[in-house]
Amino acid sequence: MSNVDASVAAPASVEEFHDRLAQIGGDLPKRLRQCADHIAANVDRIAVSTVAELAAGADVPPSALMRFCQILGFSGFSEMQKLFREAYAPGRPDYATRLKNLKQNGAGSPAALLAEFVEAGRQSLEALAKATDEAALARAVALLAGAGMLHVAGFRRAYPVSSYLAYVFEKMSVPAMLHDGAGKLDHRFALRAGDALIAITFAPYSEETLALATEARERGVAVVAITDHASSPLVPLSDAILTVPEVDFGAFRSLSATIALALALAVSVGSARDSA
Repeated sequence: MSNVDASVAAPASVEEFHDRLAQIGGDLPKRLRQCADHIAANVDRIAVSTVAELAAGADVPPSALMRFCQILGFSGFSEMQKLFREAYAPGRPDYATRLKNLKQNGAGSPAALLAEFVEAGRQSLEALAKATDEAALARAVALLAGAGMLHVAGFRRAYPVSSYLAYVFEKMSVPAMLHDGAGKLDHRFALRAGDALIAITFAPYSEETLALATEARERGVAVVAITDHASSPLVPLSDAILTVPEVDFGAFRSLSATIALALALAVSVGSARDSA
């Protein structure tokens, strides 16, 4: 049994939550340890997930997740979720606020920041390795390998991923078109039967990406989604869904796991098309 005092007061801030999560250590029973690992890797999803969704991600029954919330000091999941909803409402803090919070919390030197972001990236990559749906990845590769033109769409935070995918496809001589919104040009009419769309978006979800995925769906074009959660609005529009966790630091989210997933997807598609 855990020796953590479940009667301790609930964390009053997201920062205290992170401290409490780190303090509980490795003396938890297996299922509660799974909860701790999953929550640590998916803190940004607490505000928008249900008990069932988080429990499924941790591969534990909902009762175990509820017990874990109590060990952290909360009366239950609702109280824990309320903390994050209030902290991030109406959305994630703007960049000025994020920088202010880092300074107030004594983030330290550039080297210290680098160490924190490296650690966040490491946790994201480990979570990806554990949580990757191999069947979904194989389906995504099959859809893209059998398509004509590959359309790639990702805006704002997802733009580095979409542009990198387009670059890799070009180097492998895979026909691909990047939908980047440059000059506010709308290239949705380039979607043709037999093509496939890779749509990339994370909360707060890009309206441009969702609109293009909707258009692709209406035109019978296969859609492969790269997104952050099974509740993403991109999911019902997609034929293959790849979810990727990204741990943040100071509300700044890296793209470490997403880039790794994108590279694996691109190289797998290039290899499959070359051997066809």
